[in-house]
Amino acid sequence: MSRVAVIGAGAMGNGIAHVFAQHGWETTLIDVSRDALDTAMQTIERNLERQAKKGVGSAERAAQTLGRIRTSTTLDGAANAELFVEAATERPEVKFDLFRQLDRAAPPGAILATNTSSIPITGIAAQTKRPAQVIGMHFMNPVPLMQLVEVIRGLETSDRTVARTVEVATALGKTPVLVNDSPGFVSNRVLMPMINEAIFCVLEGVATPEAIDSVMKLGMNHPQGPLALADLIGLDVCLATLEVLHRDLGDDKYRPCPLLRTMVAAGRLGRKSGRGFHVYGA
Repeated sequence: MSRVAVIGAGAMGNGIAHVFAQHGWETTLIDVSRDALDTAMQTIERNLERQAKKGVGSAERAAQTLGRIRTSTTLDGAANAELFVEAATERPEVKFDLFRQLDRAAPPGAILATNTSSIPITGIAAQTKRPAQVIGMHFMNPVPLMQLVEVIRGLETSDRTVARTVEVATALGKTPVLVNDSPGFVSNRVLMPMINEAIFCVLEGVATPEAIDSVMKLGMNHPQGPLALADLIGLDVCLATLEVLHRDLGDDKYRPCPLLRTMVAAGRLGRKSGRGFHVYGA
């Protein structure tokens, strides 16, 4: 029986738990907040119902998937997991502390994976006594729908850990793409400067958010514009990612736009707050 523990019950964590449980894994979803866990389970249930209505699975399969997920507010709830996937806040100090805890709590043979979108894997692995078993497993949002898993190899990550992680991602119906360790990896090193430049265009009055997104959709064949995508990712996450790129690469082309900082300070975080560069819901 395959067992996974997912740490963090936010948008990424609940999506990762959903996908593992859907593919037969006994899944423990862990968060310090019981409210966050309850919200995550409600979200997973709604998403499973939506999939069933679209003909992806059935109501019976949805019930089986939910039955494979249990929740816990402590790491003790996943003592027998063979894989741990961390999906907590995108701040180095949070992840470093979590990996020190995971190293103490996880079985000796377990793989410790992080869903970080920008923080170098080698620095995270250095917080543990098992750096060969630490790897990046970067899912895309929304996890149940997106195909890519960026698999990031740290300086000390073993061939065995890489092979097993690729095997797991493939078994989940995803396409793993192996990249080497670097701030932002491939996905966000390319994506975030585009989003940041789009925000500068708003700040400088070049065009409205709607116009910028329309140009990129209609002219560049992107499925959604960079500002709508930033709203989906979360403007706070975009800011944190750009700060990692700017600090670790030392290049001002990654300097976060002041307007992005202002919007995060105002609580306009995108879809999750109801307002970002666009307005969502009522």
